Amino acid sequence: MDTDGDSGENRAGGRVRTAAIAGVRALLLAVAALAGSIVLFVLSVVSIVLVPLGIGIVTTPWVLAAVRGFADWRRLLAVRWSGVRIPPAYRPVPKGANPWERCFRLLGDPAVRRDLLWLPVDMTAGFVTALLPAALLFYPFEGFALAAGLWRVFTDGTHVGWWYGFVPVGGQLSALAAGALGAALLVAGVYTIPFLLRVHFLLARSVLASGQGELAQRVRVLTETRRDAVDTSAAELRRIERDLHDGAQARLVAMGMDLGTIEALIEKDPAKARQLVAQARRSSAEALTELRDLVRGIHPPVLAERGLGDAVRALALRLPIATEVDADLPGRLGEPVEAAAYFAVSEVLTNAVKHSGAGRIWVDLHHTPEHGGMLRIAVTDDGGGGAVIGSGSGLSGVERRLGTFDGVLAVSSPAGGPTMVTMEIPCESS
Repeated sequence: MDTDGDSGENRAGGRVRTAAIAGVRALLLAVAALAGSIVLFVLSVVSIVLVPLGIGIVTTPWVLAAVRGFADWRRLLAVRWSGVRIPPAYRPVPKGANPWERCFRLLGDPAVRRDLLWLPVDMTAGFVTALLPAALLFYPFEGFALAAGLWRVFTDGTHVGWWYGFVPVGGQLSALAAGALGAALLVAGVYTIPFLLRVHFLLARSVLASGQGELAQRVRVLTETRRDAVDTSAAELRRIERDLHDGAQARLVAMGMDLGTIEALIEKDPAKARQLVAQARRSSAEALTELRDLVRGIHPPVLAERGLGDAVRALALRLPIATEVDADLPGRLGEPVEAAAYFAVSEVLTNAVKHSGAGRIWVDLHHTPEHGGMLRIAVTDDGGGGAVIGSGSGLSGVERRLGTFDGVLAVSSPAGGPTMVTMEIPCESS
């Protein structure tokens, strides 16, 4: 049994498949890089020029939000397709900022300025670095077509009618040479296309990533995420205290007072005492329900017992909108990651129910072992679109929650819909 030969064939087939997928992705990326960057760059320039007239004060934050969404989409593709991480480093905008303050805070953010600088780079060098691997995949087939006889369409056989690379094609012999060149390019592409696609994302990272040293950047990110985690924990504690004070505690106090009254009336007015006993029983049941809801809000039991996939399915069953959940999680994730992912999904679903006007929602969760492990979550609805990551929005809170785990959030929500919210958290599966 020639297992070495079989494994060699499998490796070769896997390399060809990987190169083909990377080449197709590169072609799509080249088109998106050229079209998206040109449109956003023109809109950004026009909007910023109109700032002195007052119009740009209103339009610039929206345009910069679209630029950020485009950059975040590229960050996701960089991690997913090539394992290149481009950490976001945007400064938060105060929740109650007026349009003037919001506009100039965004324009003063170094990360936003890097986004704007990246757009012309993406439409030029980015387009070339994305087109090159695509050309190595598709251009060889022109050589094969010429060798198969297509050269006759471009020449009458008496002079050179077509150039393939550096090969002048004027007859069958030169057409065969073009086919040989195409084969050489295809073989070279099988080995280099994934690397060239990675070069495209490395170029994007060189512009989008902070100019600080890697260690300094990491310290800054950790400082911000720690502050967000502390603020979130403090807010959560205040919510728990408020819910206990206004809910279960108030009912328990009322129930204690009822029991005191029952004790006084049990011999004098048994009928009234029985009514108060029934009322106390209802109060105890309501207090127990509120306590269970409170515990579920802190850490749902189904999450601890059955994992993230079943917890999200249980969450979807309670929604007023039809929701499909597709979970492919081969094992359990770390408890902090599962909790963060669960509450992030819960917040996104709540936003969709409240604001999207959707009739259906789809949730996809899966974990891939590549690049140290990655949990990917996509929440899609067929609503009216228009969702953005902005100060004070629920999506901003989700982004801060994921940032604690080096996670990223991207939103695609054109006017008219659909809306897709994609979340990625690096983590290992047990």
